[in-house]
Amino acid sequence: MIVSASRRTDIPAFYADWFFHRIDAGYCAVPNPFNHQQVSRVSLEPDEVDAIVFWTRNPAPLFPRLRELSERGFRYYFLFTLINNPKPIDPYSPPLEKAVDIFRELAGMIGPERVIWRYDPIFLSNRTTFSYHIENFTRIAELLNGCTERSIISFVDEYRKACRRIRRLARSGIQAWPGEKLDINDISDFIPNLVRAAAANDMELQSCAENHDMSGFGVTPGKCIDDNLLRKLFAINVSSKKDTAQRKACRCIASRDIGMYDSCLFGCSYCYATQSFERARKNHQQHDPKSPSLIGRYDAEPPKGKEKKKPAPRQQRLF
Repeated sequence: MIVSASRRTDIPAFYADWFFHRIDAGYCAVPNPFNHQQVSRVSLEPDEVDAIVFWTRNPAPLFPRLRELSERGFRYYFLFTLINNPKPIDPYSPPLEKAVDIFRELAGMIGPERVIWRYDPIFLSNRTTFSYHIENFTRIAELLNGCTERSIISFVDEYRKACRRIRRLARSGIQAWPGEKLDINDISDFIPNLVRAAAANDMELQSCAENHDMSGFGVTPGKCIDDNLLRKLFAINVSSKKDTAQRKACRCIASRDIGMYDSCLFGCSYCYATQSFERARKNHQQHDPKSPSLIGRYDAEPPKGKEKKKPAPRQQRLF
């Protein structure tokens, strides 16, 4: 089983204490996003977790216990989002310099092959034009040289939850350009610039859940939760079965997500996982780090006859 932590919120940035409490407990409870009466129990026992994939803009709160996570036998890699959009678009993301320092520190701790740079999603507007993103991506790629081997890109999708927020950006003088209306001709000059910048800094460029075929420009259709990467990093056998819960264009393999919606505080205007920023703030304020579930106090009983195991720690590279 692959644990996704998490597409629905930034667990490393805002819920690191809860995560390690659940590691100590050996499981967490995850209510169905559409029916909270249905609660799943997700094992976090080392012998039942093939790997953990962290999604984050700031993994630093995990750093004090990353060595312990490795010593317990957990395998993991990070999907680190670093875009540097103007504040009206991404109001609470870490500043570029701080984010780069954190990225470099993480790569130094666990290796650049286990830290994937997400320049994703690409938000196009009159303030963040193609030229802006070429310059911005190139600058960040140079700053991350030697700290990662892969970058992932995609264009903003018009999720219903985010449409109103994106329209409100006009008050700040930002007129968005819908990414879904782009065709391959619109990006034919843009994408090769990113490919060149990535290659110049020893990075492979991949796409995330894109309907556009950019392979002709040198962009590989990617998987954020990637069976091939897991085999390469950890020499383990994992299923290549696609995660059917994700969008059709998503190529990720199946995983169990342990996050909950309406709980991230970064406030990104295009966020698909937060319907109400006010609700997210209230959920965070009421969050109990010792609860079995991320938000609220949901719980689920273990399967009958299931006893907690105490396996010997797996040996792997720590730092």
